[in-house]
Amino acid sequence: MARQYHSDAKPLNVRDFGEDDEPSWAFSPQNNYYYLPGTKFSPDFGLYDPEQGTYEESPCRATGNDCFSQWVSRNDWYETVKLNYGVDYQGNHQMAFSPSEPDTWIKMRDILMFWASTGVDGFRCDMAEMVPVDFWGWVIPKVKEQYPNVIFIAEVYNPHEYRNYIHRGKFDYLYDKVGLYDTLRAVMGGQSASLITGQWQAVEDIQSHMLNFLENHDEQRIASRFFAGNAEKGKPALLVSALMNTNPMMIYFGQELGEPGMDSEGFSGEDGRTTIFDYWTIDKIRRWRNGGKFGGTQLTEEEKALRHYYDKVLRMCNKDKAIREGQFFDIMYANYDNELMDTNKLYAFLRKSGKELILVVANFSDEMQRTWVKIPAHAFDILGIPTLTDKTPCKELLTHKNEKHILVPDGTTYLEVPANGGKILKFTL
Repeated sequence: MARQYHSDAKPLNVRDFGEDDEPSWAFSPQNNYYYLPGTKFSPDFGLYDPEQGTYEESPCRATGNDCFSQWVSRNDWYETVKLNYGVDYQGNHQMAFSPSEPDTWIKMRDILMFWASTGVDGFRCDMAEMVPVDFWGWVIPKVKEQYPNVIFIAEVYNPHEYRNYIHRGKFDYLYDKVGLYDTLRAVMGGQSASLITGQWQAVEDIQSHMLNFLENHDEQRIASRFFAGNAEKGKPALLVSALMNTNPMMIYFGQELGEPGMDSEGFSGEDGRTTIFDYWTIDKIRRWRNGGKFGGTQLTEEEKALRHYYDKVLRMCNKDKAIREGQFFDIMYANYDNELMDTNKLYAFLRKSGKELILVVANFSDEMQRTWVKIPAHAFDILGIPTLTDKTPCKELLTHKNEKHILVPDGTTYLEVPANGGKILKFTL
């Protein structure tokens, strides 16, 4: 909550956050904020405005990033105060959730209900693990009781808490940040593609709840010099992130145009991220949106091509049954001893549904890879793949070209995989 927050649009019977607080109490479940009695908000830098003067706050309230001190730095979330969800942080983290719910719970429930009533699709809950899981487990079912199609997405960075926020907290999806995102970023930076396997294995039991992404407002843009420096390098990661399982994948605005985020905005400066603090214009978005009735006429040919690539891949997610709802089978383990496949640069897996089989090979190298990919006999058994000793027609979904390949248990399939891209072969068995 902003330090100077007050509502100028609340209904007459609604009390503002903090309006009924007792500031002389460091903690009360009925206070909306945490207080530091006898102290004055004292940042280690000046907060002075020529028109408003110096900002004063006494007693000081706890700052949004769990800073329970009057002395805050620029690296603290100094412009915010922490909401009190009934956990006494200064009293051994004791929880005061009964016999009645904390006042903040009631207010936040009403806010969620209001926005759900307007028809929003869902809520992305920032730093959800800084709010007690008990609150989420209480409020999400209440919202879904009236608005069953509303989804809740949690930003949770601690993998040890993932299952807690899914099973107890009732979240639909969690950002797969410290797992798949961080690993894909490392692979794009030169680490081995074989690292990807361990990431889906770590969340295999909750895979359907994991939200994949390659960019968001907290992370640096792929095309920025702080990350890959070239949006093309994100193509193989897109294939993995979007096609690997049936869980959702998020695209951040402008990612599909190669937006680099290399602007020097007022609050955050030049850091490879798109500002969330300042009024700003995003060059590639502006040129795309102002491109006429069908869009895109002000984009460069490279930008159009990248957007077309994203468009093709994302449409596969819904169009092709094997990707939309099929089984997933990682075939990397069968290729670590395969001298004809570079498992540091290539990542390969299968998707299967009914008579539809798809082989995906992502190439994280700057060079085209000529490779022989081994498909283990175990995959044939688990997925029910028939042996195809004769060259069988299939379609390459990225180029729409027809190819012919054999499929033999523990045999190899020869592929030429383009640099910073991939191969997606679809067989109708």
